[in-house]
Amino acid sequence: MKAAVLEDFKKPLTIETVHDPDLSPDGVIIEIKACGVCRSDWHGWMGQWQGFLAPLPHILGHETSGEVVAAGKNVRNFKKGDRVIVPFTQGDGTCPHCLAGHSNVCDHQAMPGFTYNGGFAQFMQIPKADHNLKRLPDGVHYLDASAMGCRFMTAFHGVTSVGKIRPGEWVAVYGAGGVGLSATQIATAIGANVIAVDISDDKLDFAKKVGAVATVNSKKENAPEAIREITRGGANVSIDALGIQETMLNSVLSLNKRGRHVQIGMTSFGKEGMLKLPINDIVDKEIRFSGSFGMPISEYAGMLQMVEKKRLQPGKLVTKTISLESIDDAFHDMTTFSGKGVTVITDFEEKRPPRNYNYFEKQAV
Repeated sequence: MKAAVLEDFKKPLTIETVHDPDLSPDGVIIEIKACGVCRSDWHGWMGQWQGFLAPLPHILGHETSGEVVAAGKNVRNFKKGDRVIVPFTQGDGTCPHCLAGHSNVCDHQAMPGFTYNGGFAQFMQIPKADHNLKRLPDGVHYLDASAMGCRFMTAFHGVTSVGKIRPGEWVAVYGAGGVGLSATQIATAIGANVIAVDISDDKLDFAKKVGAVATVNSKKENAPEAIREITRGGANVSIDALGIQETMLNSVLSLNKRGRHVQIGMTSFGKEGMLKLPINDIVDKEIRFSGSFGMPISEYAGMLQMVEKKRLQPGKLVTKTISLESIDDAFHDMTTFSGKGVTVITDFEEKRPPRNYNYFEKQAV
């Protein structure tokens, strides 16, 4: 199969023909129809998450959707021809957290594109498929599915389950990238008033298109002060979608008394990830600081239903569709902060005869 392979950190991915994935008894193989290029992929490409990333050479890509072409003999919930979305945070289905409905913090967590080969390829295998796949409703296109594959579903969990955002509340969203724009659209759909914060006017304009009622360019003005003025006291909820010292700090400082901070953006590992907090403000104002990671499988049904009913439209966040060969261009845009919206790979064309699916069917026996 054709794949974009990470062989060296910070170097162009190698487009090459690699071995087709093996099928395990509890897994399925999907033909990938769409795969988003996420900033988490960029972190992996930069070598910032070594120790978590599988050894090189490796195939990144975790915002995937596609069609099942083979199912292992122990798989009960999926069959050939099923349209599926691949959740980013996956569990074993047996640990106490999974059994309690919190598969996103499984004790034996797996992540496509990080702990095993991902979606920057024509095919991929999903292990423990009965626990780690969701069937796509007929009304949800593959492009929409991959647009919600990581950033959107991460924002959905942060907004609805962790932030518990309610209609009428003021919500400050720091960062107008994929996660921030997703949070803006989702919070707006709930009925909240979103203030988007970024250093790019182009990204802020896009945030308005997906629902922000106000924007703040933090390069031009003091963001916490501007938010306190707009809201007449401070936001009820503030979300840091980036994970750097400045945005995390400003997010907390933007809150009114008894406000809720949701930390979605991850930072570097090790000492560089030890950020400083305004503890006195957190104590004096009774601010709640919560981390939010991925989304458990148990919450997918509600999100997919909202997408199918068009109450949420992740496809509107997609600004560019590309081929496998263009992933490095997408990484360059992330390095320079020059891109906007969500980029999705939709062209996995291989310059060789069409795949004979009997290969996978034989594995499934």
